[in-house]
Amino acid sequence: MTTIAELPPGFADKVLSAQSTFRSVMDAMARPGSVQRIVPMAGAPGPMMRGTAAIALTLFDHDTPLWLDAQMAESADLTKWLKFHTGAPVVQDSSIASFALISDGGALPSLECFALGTNEYPDRSTSVIIQVDSFASGRSFELRGPGIDGVATLQASIKPFDLFERLHMNEALFPRGIDVVLVADDAVVAIPRTTCVVSKGS
Repeated sequence: MTTIAELPPGFADKVLSAQSTFRSVMDAMARPGSVQRIVPMAGAPGPMMRGTAAIALTLFDHDTPLWLDAQMAESADLTKWLKFHTGAPVVQDSSIASFALISDGGALPSLECFALGTNEYPDRSTSVIIQVDSFASGRSFELRGPGIDGVATLQASIKPFDLFERLHMNEALFPRGIDVVLVADDAVVAIPRTTCVVSKGS
């Protein structure tokens, strides 16, 4: 059994690191498709990437119900680390989650399983954080929408393979919908609900 003392540490400098990580995530949301780096490194438990750990330490607290995919939920060290460092309650019901952490994108459940927000409170939807293999290889995607000057191109190795096709549901749901954050190690890319993605093939 891993004790609390043996778990990976959180931020060395809590305030500055959280501010820096928050800025990286906000920059990613403001400029969809752009790759932002998360500089302040936290220790990452089990199947969690360093960037995901930094986002968790910055955005999660006892008021943000959290849904974990099977790979994350099965890691005792990870759930213990989340509880100790963030206090975020882990929930079984994905439809009430503020955030969802996805380690195995290939097993991502239907996006309709998550909270989609309401017309009055569209921000009460689930933000889905998906760990991906790379932003340096894989298919190229064209992105259009607010925050993008014309067209942005994103190269990414992503599971599920049809993620962006699934996100087309956001167009019909607006202002409701799902915001997605992709993480590859210490790099982060945001795909807000207002972004339209077109695959360019391989």
